[in-house]
Amino acid sequence: MDTSSKENIQLFCKSSVQPVRRPSFKTEYSSSKEKQQCCGELKVFLGALSFVYFAKALAEGYLKSTITQIERRFDIPSSLVGVIDGSFEIGNLLVITFVSYFGSKLHRPKIIGIGCLIMGVGTLLIAMPQFFMQRYRYEKYSPFSNSTLSLSPCLLESDSQLPQSIIEKSQSKRNDGCVQTVAIIGPIFGFLLGSLCAKLYVDIGFVNLDHVTITPKDSQWVGAWWLGYLIAGIVSLLAAVPFWCLPKSLPRLRSREDSNSSSEKSKFIMDDHTDYQTPLGEKSKIMEMARDFLPSLRNLFGNPLYLLYLCASTVQFNSLFGMVTYKPKYIEQQYGQSSSKANFVIGLINIPAVALGIFSGGIIMKKFRISVYGAAKLYLGSSVLGYLLFLSLFALGCENSDVAGLTVSYQGTKPVSYHERALFSDCNSRCKCSETKWEPVCGENGITYASACLAGCQTSIRSGKTLIFYNCTCVEIAASKSGNSSGMVGRCQKDNGCPKMFLYFLVISVITSYTLSLGGIPGYMLLLRCIKPQLKSFALGIYTLAIRVLAGIPAPMYFGILIDTSCLKWGFKRCGSRGSCRLYDSNAFRHIYLGLTVMLGTVSIFLSIAVLFTLKKNCVSKHRSFRTKTEGTMVSARMRKENCTTSDHLLQPNYWPGKETQL
Repeated sequence: MDTSSKENIQLFCKSSVQPVRRPSFKTEYSSSKEKQQCCGELKVFLGALSFVYFAKALAEGYLKSTITQIERRFDIPSSLVGVIDGSFEIGNLLVITFVSYFGSKLHRPKIIGIGCLIMGVGTLLIAMPQFFMQRYRYEKYSPFSNSTLSLSPCLLESDSQLPQSIIEKSQSKRNDGCVQTVAIIGPIFGFLLGSLCAKLYVDIGFVNLDHVTITPKDSQWVGAWWLGYLIAGIVSLLAAVPFWCLPKSLPRLRSREDSNSSSEKSKFIMDDHTDYQTPLGEKSKIMEMARDFLPSLRNLFGNPLYLLYLCASTVQFNSLFGMVTYKPKYIEQQYGQSSSKANFVIGLINIPAVALGIFSGGIIMKKFRISVYGAAKLYLGSSVLGYLLFLSLFALGCENSDVAGLTVSYQGTKPVSYHERALFSDCNSRCKCSETKWEPVCGENGITYASACLAGCQTSIRSGKTLIFYNCTCVEIAASKSGNSSGMVGRCQKDNGCPKMFLYFLVISVITSYTLSLGGIPGYMLLLRCIKPQLKSFALGIYTLAIRVLAGIPAPMYFGILIDTSCLKWGFKRCGSRGSCRLYDSNAFRHIYLGLTVMLGTVSIFLSIAVLFTLKKNCVSKHRSFRTKTEGTMVSARMRKENCTTSDHLLQPNYWPGKETQL
């Protein structure tokens, strides 16, 4: 499904064996009808192909938006989520060779249709664990009473005969612009769909929502992550339907323009005319193709310009893939936003900025007719400016939430010494609390406690879904005013300056996304123009393969592993193994996430500088060679002109030796 749209359109429009005949009156008479039929079927093919690109991009975008939801639902760390995200690219690699080789030899529309069916079924399978696993259980106090209830968290958890908590138990150019534009729109809808599903409870339709005591703003909330995969899977299955109704190929309508000399661009898009008259039995054998593979690969990697650009792009895509994968998580943890809002702002603001940047880069290239060297400078300039803007995000972070025993002491002082018993204090020593629980309670003093028991709360009153704790000894000792010893369920909000920081972050993030994507088209044109025409398709295939293998797969993995090192509070599964992270160190998370992105971007900038110098060196050497060759050509042309003049003079019929002397 990742084959270039130009190649799809081109191979679909190829006809089968067509002998060369002189145009007859009958063919001229029916040409208009054939043209209408061909254009109609081609439009159907383009529409279907655009829908396929949309479906694929929708699934990819939605996968990125559900990272934090999957992490909480299955209680897994970010490193394992990165493996899940990278497996999407692994699945592509398993079939890319098969599709690349057999795609042009078999019924191409049906091959695309089969790919859509596989993609649809695979997307549906992602949602299947929801239907075979137990209902989601979050750590909360009794949710089944709508009347006023009084209980003692401290005494409840100190009684070994009672459970520590009562948990929920319910159950062509215009054509190619067309296709790529739809492919960009797909992730927008993917993130917006992720935002909508994140507002719905994970077990919607399976449990009574009146018994759910948490809200989307709660740190334990898990949205209906599976619902979007069902929608994306059905869309992919629907995208396969039109391809079963299309013919294997369309007759290629020859026009007057075809007889004229074509430009490099048209030669790149369209095949040689001789291909349409080659008998099927005379196609190249597999062994001949295999023998030509290694020389072509050696020729390709012997091009220093291509090799440097490939390295620069691979490093930059490592930076971008890691950043995009964990951006929703970063917004949630750094600025205290909900998953729904994080996905919404990415889908509605960031991705359109990327699309606009790519479009602007193409307009600049076309309007100013920028050369290859100019394209390299534009590609480098956009990277330098984009990552410089990205550096400013280091100053737009929020401080850690005040969590007793993790970021502040129980007396409210900073810093806190990290050790095994840091969650315990004299104020909660008699309660015999569990250190593995994460039932955050916000005290009136503005400090968050890991649980009501660890806050030393003696009583609680619940009316409806509102649960308030009273006589909390740990809250009282850190309160600025006497008597403030109560708390409410949930984490305390971050400081008042955090919403303003989030707004600044969005503005800088949009500008950065636009700036970095501005060099997309110039870089792509640089890739196409730095290699021989006969190796362009092969070079694009190697480029795509390298990006997937060396960036798409590893980047989410090592980003997740490093992000896990900033965790302050881990959750634990019932079997005793470590689960997902409950609380991150905001400062460490910010420095790891942004620092890794900038570091990889800096490496790609240096490689891009090497590309620019190599290109400049090649241009200078070619210019000198061209001047030398031109001067030699002028001298030889002058000599040929003199020789031709003498020769023509001697060949005149009225000439004989000594004629000038006699005259």
